[in-house]
Amino acid sequence: IYFWSNENDEPVHVHCPTGVPSKNETKLWITSDGNVILEHNKSRIPAKDLSRIIKFLESNEKQIVRAWVEFFGTKAIFVDGGVREDDEAK
Repeated sequence: IYFWSNENDEPVHVHCPTGVPSKNETKLWITSDGNVILEHNKSRIPAKDLSRIIKFLESNEKQIVRAWVEFFGTKAIFVDGGVREDDEAK
C-alpha cells in the first residue's frame, strides 16, 4: 500500500498492487470522516482480501492522512470535499 509521488494534486488516496507496482493497481480514496471508497480494482484483488484491506485502511486512517501530509507537504484534501490541516491529521 503506497502513494505515487506525483499525485499530490489529487485527494488523499492509496494504491494497492497484487505484485510489482504499476499504473493499473487498485486505487482507494480516504474520506474526511475516515471511510474508504474504492475508485477501481484494476489489480483484481479478490473481494475477501479487498474487504480486509479496506478495514485496515479505515483502522489506520489517521496515520495514512498524517503520512500524506508529511510526504507531500500539503493540507489533506479529500474526495468528499473535506480538508484537514497538518495538526488535525496527527
